[in-house]
Amino acid sequence: MDWIRWFSETGIDDIDSVGGKNASLGEMIRELHPLGIRVPDGFSITAGAYRRFLESNSLESKIREELSGIEEGNVAQLKSRAAQVRQLMGAGELPLDLIEEIQSSYGELSRKGGVEKIHVAVRSSATAEDLPNASFAGQQETYLMVHGVAELLDAVKRAFASLFTARAINYRNRMGFDHFQTALSVGVQQMVRSDLSASGVMFTLDTESGFRNVVLVTSSYGLGENIVQGKIVPDEFYVHKTMLAQGFEPILRKKLGAKRLKLVYNEADHSQANIATPQKDQDRFSLSDPDLLQLARWGVAIEDHYSRKRGVDTPMDIEWARDGLTSQLFIVQARPETVHSQKTTGLIREYRLKGTGKVIAEGLPVGNSIATGDAKVLTDLDKMDEFKEGEVLVTENTDPDWEPIMKLASAIVTERGGRTSHAAIVARELGVPAVVGSFDATKEIHTGRTITVSAAEGDVGRVYGGAIDFEVHEIDPFSLPRPKTKIMLNVGTPEKAFSSALLPNDGVGLARIEFIFASWVRLHPLALTRYHELPEDIKIQVDEITAGYGRKTDYFVDKLAQGIGTIAGAFWPNPVILRFSDFKTNEYAHLLGGEQFEPKEENPMLGWRGASRYYHPDYKDGFMLEVAAVKRVRETFGLTNLKVMIPFCRTPDQGRKVLEVMAEGGLVQGENDLEVYVMAELPSNIWLAAEFAEIFDGFSIGTNDLTQLTLGVDRDSARIADLFDECNEAVMQSCATLIREAAKKGKKVGICGQAPSDYPDFAAFLVKEGIDSISINPDAVMATTKSVLEMEDRLSTIPITEASAKGR
Repeated sequence: MDWIRWFSETGIDDIDSVGGKNASLGEMIRELHPLGIRVPDGFSITAGAYRRFLESNSLESKIREELSGIEEGNVAQLKSRAAQVRQLMGAGELPLDLIEEIQSSYGELSRKGGVEKIHVAVRSSATAEDLPNASFAGQQETYLMVHGVAELLDAVKRAFASLFTARAINYRNRMGFDHFQTALSVGVQQMVRSDLSASGVMFTLDTESGFRNVVLVTSSYGLGENIVQGKIVPDEFYVHKTMLAQGFEPILRKKLGAKRLKLVYNEADHSQANIATPQKDQDRFSLSDPDLLQLARWGVAIEDHYSRKRGVDTPMDIEWARDGLTSQLFIVQARPETVHSQKTTGLIREYRLKGTGKVIAEGLPVGNSIATGDAKVLTDLDKMDEFKEGEVLVTENTDPDWEPIMKLASAIVTERGGRTSHAAIVARELGVPAVVGSFDATKEIHTGRTITVSAAEGDVGRVYGGAIDFEVHEIDPFSLPRPKTKIMLNVGTPEKAFSSALLPNDGVGLARIEFIFASWVRLHPLALTRYHELPEDIKIQVDEITAGYGRKTDYFVDKLAQGIGTIAGAFWPNPVILRFSDFKTNEYAHLLGGEQFEPKEENPMLGWRGASRYYHPDYKDGFMLEVAAVKRVRETFGLTNLKVMIPFCRTPDQGRKVLEVMAEGGLVQGENDLEVYVMAELPSNIWLAAEFAEIFDGFSIGTNDLTQLTLGVDRDSARIADLFDECNEAVMQSCATLIREAAKKGKKVGICGQAPSDYPDFAAFLVKEGIDSISINPDAVMATTKSVLEMEDRLSTIPITEASAKGR
C-alpha cells in the first residue's frame, strides 16, 4: 500500500512519515509489547497521503494566501482566517486510491478485533509533534468511537483540516514552525471502551517541581477527554519510582478528585455525552491500587525505553485507558514531557508573598509562581477577542481553542480541571501561574477587579482580592561546594517536599508530623480509636471525613503514611528524621474531636506533651496509629531512610518506655536499620547526655525549647520576648557540652532548631564545636552553607592540637 502503514511497521524514527503520535504508538507496540505493555492495534494514514490530498485539490497556494499577513495578537483575524482554511479543506475530496486503502485496512483491523465494524479512535499526528522541545498535544483533533467506513472517511478529512485550527496556527507561529513543513498523519486505533470504565493521564515526574523520582497518575471515569480538556478534577496519585522497582507498593499520595462528570458513548445514536457521575462514584477512587501500580511500572518502562533511544533522560507524558468490557489497561498515547525536560538553567526561582489579603477563590496550584493583574471573566469563546494582554483569564475550563489568548494572560484561573488538564499544561509551558479546579471562580471573581494569583503556597492555589506585593529570589543551589558538616533541611509540609529536595542537601533533620496532622489528617487520633465516646455532632463530621474507609483508624494511618511517605520519598536515599507528634494539650484540642480527650492545663508548654503521652493509657492508642503509619512507610513503601525522633523526653526511663511501646506496634529499634533519635531540648538531656546516649542512636538539638528552659523564659510571653535569645552563652555552652558528651559515646548530634536558620554565626559556632549535622529551613540553605564552609576553612588552618581542643 502507498498510503497506509500499520503501527507495528513503524517506530520513533518514522516521524516524517507518520507523525510523532503514531510513531510513538508504533515504537511501543514493536519494542515494549514483550514487556507486557498493552497498546491498541491500528494503522497510520501517512503524511504523504495528506500531501496527496492537498495536491489533488490544489489547496496549498489557497491556504498560503489565507495565512499571509495575520497580525500578531489579532485573535479575531486569526479565528476568521483559520475558519476559511478549514472550509477550503472541507470542500476537498479524498483521492479514490486513498479511500480504497483506508477501507481495506479498516476491514483488516475489524477482522483482527473479531467484529464486522470495529469502533476506532481517529487521532491526528503531526510530523512536528511530540518532540522533546515542543509539545503539539491537543493542537489537532481526535475523534472517538468512530464506527464504519463512512464515519472513518469523514473523520480523516476533518483530522486533515484540524491542522489549521486557530490554536494550531497560533502555536506553530509561536514555536517557529512553517505551516507547510508540517504535515499530518492520521492514526486509526482500536477503541478502548473507557467510557464504560476509567481513563487518565500519567507523567513520569512531578509536573510542578520537575522532581524526577515519582510517577504522577490522574484518573477519572469515562473517556479521557474530560481530563485533557479540564472539565473535571480527577483523582491524583503519586508513586515512588525507586521503591516501585524494588518490588514495594510505594503509593506516596492519593487525592480524591470531584469527578462530577463522565464522558460516555450512546450506542443508540453513536453520540458522546457528559453525564453526571453518581455520588457514590465521586466519593471513591476511580483507579484501584493494583492498576495504579501497574500503570506506574509501565510509565517507568516507557520512560526508560525512550531515554535509551534518545540518549538523554526523557520524562514522558502518557495517556492511558481501562477497557470496561475486558477490564484491561492500555496505553493509548505517549510523548516526551516538554516543560521541565527542557530547562537548561540550574537556577531555582522562589516566589513569596510579602503581604496578605482576602482569599476569594482556591484550587489546585500550577506553576510555583505569583502574578497580579485585572481579571477577565470569559465563559464564551466567541468573546475571546475582548481579552487584553496582561489580564488574568478566569473561565470554566480551557481547551486548545483558548490558546491564542492564554499566551496573553498574566495568570489563569479555571473552575474545572486538575494538574494534567489543558489549562495546567499550557500554563506551565507559558511560565504563568494558574489555579485550576477552583469551583465558582467565575462567580466569585468579577471582570475588571485587580487580583493576585498565587501558586506558590504549597498544595493550595489561592486568588486574592487586590494587588499583593511579592518577591522573587533566584538561587543557584550548586554554586557552593558541599561542606563536611551535613546540611539537612527542616520540612514541615509534604506539599513542599519535592521542590525542597531539589536543593543541595544531606536529607531532612526534622520532619514535623504536626503539619501532616493539621492539613492531611485533620482529626484527633482518639476521635477514631474511641469513636464511640464522641458527641453525635462530632461523629457526623468524623463520618464525612473518613467516608470510604472500612475502619476509621485506617483513614488516620493511610493519610499520615502518605504525608510522611511523600517527604521520605522526596529525599530518598538521604535520611529523613521524623519527629513524633509534639502538640501541646491545647493544640491537640483544636483537632476535630480533640476537646473530648484533652485535659485543661495552666501551662501546656510544660505539661503533658511529647514522650510522656506515648505510653500513657490516656493516649497510647493514639500514638500506636503514628507507629502504624511509620511502619507502613518503611515496610510497605520500602522507604527505610525514614528515622524517628522522640520529643520532650524528660528522663532516660521515659525513653525506655517509649521504645517498648514502639516495639509493641512493630517498630523495633535496630531492625531493618531503624534508628531512633531523641530531641535535646531540656537541661536534663544535656546533663544526662551519657545516659540518653545509651538508649538512643543520636541527638537533635531543639533550640527553641532548650533556650526557654535554660533561661526560664516563656517563649509565648510578649512581655519578656526580648530575653529569649538562642545565642545566649548558657544556651551555646549547653550545645557544646552535649556535642562533647555524645562524641565520647560515639553518638551523632545534629541541630534542628530555628537558631541556625536565623543566625549563621550560631551555625558557625556549632561547626567549631564539632556538630555532625545542621538542619535548617530551605530558604536558609545558601547563607548557612556559606557560613559553615567559612568556618570549616578557618578550622583547617588551625594547628591540630588547638583544633582538637575546640572539638574538631
